Amino acid sequence: MTQGITVVGLGPAGPELLTREAWQVLSEAGEVWLRTGRHPAAVGLPESLPVYTFDDLYEQGDDFEAVYAAIVERLLALAERPEGVLYAVPGDPGVGEATVRRLRQASRFPVRIVHGVSFIEPTLASLGLDALDGLSLADALDLAGGHHPPFPPDSPALIGQIYSNLVASDVKLTLMNQYPADHPVTLVHAAGTPEQRLEPMALHEMDRSPDYGAQTALLVPPLAAPSALESFQETVAHLRAPEGCPWDREQTPQSLRPHLLEEAFEALQALDHEDVQALREELGDLLLQIVLQAQIATEGGEFTMADVIAGINAKILRRHPHVFGDLKVGGVDQVLANWEALKAAERAENGEASGLLGGVPVGLPALAQAAEIQSRVARVGFDWPAIEGVRAKVREEMQEVEAARSRDEQNAEVGDLLFAVVNYARWLKVDPEAALREANTRFRRRFGELEAAAEKQGRRIAEMGPAELDRLWEAAKGEGRGEG
Repeated sequence: MTQGITVVGLGPAGPELLTREAWQVLSEAGEVWLRTGRHPAAVGLPESLPVYTFDDLYEQGDDFEAVYAAIVERLLALAERPEGVLYAVPGDPGVGEATVRRLRQASRFPVRIVHGVSFIEPTLASLGLDALDGLSLADALDLAGGHHPPFPPDSPALIGQIYSNLVASDVKLTLMNQYPADHPVTLVHAAGTPEQRLEPMALHEMDRSPDYGAQTALLVPPLAAPSALESFQETVAHLRAPEGCPWDREQTPQSLRPHLLEEAFEALQALDHEDVQALREELGDLLLQIVLQAQIATEGGEFTMADVIAGINAKILRRHPHVFGDLKVGGVDQVLANWEALKAAERAENGEASGLLGGVPVGLPALAQAAEIQSRVARVGFDWPAIEGVRAKVREEMQEVEAARSRDEQNAEVGDLLFAVVNYARWLKVDPEAALREANTRFRRRFGELEAAAEKQGRRIAEMGPAELDRLWEAAKGEGRGEG
């Protein structure tokens, strides 16, 4: 060997799985440094080879990050010697080996890699799986530190390095953001060794196994029904393909506009009714409109769904520096103020309409638009100091409506009154758009009951006087007292 670093993979089990190249390198070396001596292949190395390990660092380090940093620091110093350093790691150096990644980044010498059998091959053999059948790979520590699985649920996933119940618990919580608690999973212990064992269980049970160790992996099978965004994109792209649906192929962004609006309002209706099942369905219908628009743009070479997701993801990261950056905030008010400052900077950079209200969509329903305008100006301090002033403003606008004489005056004053009422709703933390939709729903139900009551009497509403109608209306209101 010469000055520099050579990394050898020891394979997942005993020396029988060492490659011929790895055995030759080990046989010709003057010494070898093992990341850990607690590996089945360590007892089968060439007898004349001096062996050193970094196991002492595992006992001294506070966590794996500190241990890996210390190992790399020692290896970089050893690499400066004329004979360099031979470093041996479990499995394959290119699969889940954090120290090798660090060495490649930090070393001023080339890092030679002598590949070995990874944990993947014997694990797949034990499970009877083909890696090319859509298999996703993940590191347990990355998954444990996340909040949502980074792989699609339509294909199997293999998660390596689940070495403890604590890591397993964190992995389970991340997986349960996508998979049901009773989803079947399989732990694979010591794959490729005589102690190899499969342990099937439900996802919610996976942190209860007593057999976790350095050679434990987890198989997560796909969900029963296609559920990945990629699968849905394939469905929509097929609809738009030459052999697809004639109706879908004829659609344009503008022809789909009414459907986008309709599905958005149906999702709002499900929210208003607090109907979870309806909301699930309506969000799916809304997603169809989004994916259809993105597919049409893809076909036109304008943008792709990946561009859409990348754009909104970057925007969310950028607008939450208190979550994804170093900014410290004191509460919600400061978060909102910072949000507005960031949006204003983005608008200026993009050449969009300047000013705080430049980004309020003019296509919003009038009540929602008014609420957004008032919310934005309130974030920068343009607001009443107390709710009493808001109430007084509503009364003032009512008086101005009554005093208006011309049609134009009445139109303007009623608009001001509605604007003031929306502001009052904001102070009460009531969504005016949702509140009016609920009021419309109540009125329709009650009027339907009034019509039904009149019909039972053999009467027509148009023939009934105000007093009779008022009695039927009060009766209808009485039947729905809990509605407000």
